[in-house]
Amino acid sequence: MDKVEISDEQIVPIDAIAEGLSGLKITFVNVFGLQHQDGSWTLIDTALPFSAGRIKSWAEKTFKRPPNAIVLTHGHFDHAGAAKELSEQWDVPVYAHALEFPYLTGLKEYPAPDWKAGGGVMPLMSPTLPRGPIDLGSRLKKLPGEGSELSLAEMPGWKLIHTPGHTPGHVSFFRESDRTLLVGDAFCTTKAESFFAANLFQPAELHGPPSYFTSDWGAAKVSVRKLAGLEPVTVAPGHGKPLAGAEVPQALHTLADNFERIATPKDVLEGTQAGETSL
Repeated sequence: MDKVEISDEQIVPIDAIAEGLSGLKITFVNVFGLQHQDGSWTLIDTALPFSAGRIKSWAEKTFKRPPNAIVLTHGHFDHAGAAKELSEQWDVPVYAHALEFPYLTGLKEYPAPDWKAGGGVMPLMSPTLPRGPIDLGSRLKKLPGEGSELSLAEMPGWKLIHTPGHTPGHVSFFRESDRTLLVGDAFCTTKAESFFAANLFQPAELHGPPSYFTSDWGAAKVSVRKLAGLEPVTVAPGHGKPLAGAEVPQALHTLADNFERIATPKDVLEGTQAGETSL
């Protein structure tokens, strides 16, 4: 992939989302830092390729030290793009779900995107976007089973939730003590198919996962229902602004209950009606 210059105007810190949780928006995607009581911290996702310098600068100002680990919600180019470079510079492991390993060990690229899905600019651009694979080598480590806390001291107090659909090994993280949810791309708070315009003009609201790169809509629906059942009051997505407040649980239930109408692309629904896909 050719180098892409990222301007200062496209880098926006996201402060005080929840206790110990802050983030950084890089163009249309977010990364998050989780600070723990012992002073250590964990980086969630690594944004686009060529973002390493921006993330490292933000991390040095915000946390004053390297993270104890990098944890990926999934391996798409806009979430794992700087993982290799940052893990090498910081000498830290990179955790991901085992079902993401083929895309993170150089074995397999993700399925081709559905450029017809959802309308907007991003689906039309999607055939030109990188699908991998990347190879994180020996730094790549497997996340534990669903509901487990991460081993060692990486993310104390956070539970792993397997939320497939967008990708096979997509994961989210939930802190039960204050009902804070890191959702990756299980759902968004901006219309993913129009990321660039939405970043400027669209108020934060719940939408489904980015449609053009979502591989299994039936699983995606089940995952959103699973997350709604957690009744989170703060959600921090991979795309869009964090949301917090008493109205968040009901908004997420509304998305889950009306997933086909709100989230599922028309061409996928038509395929379902024709018996080609099961939701």
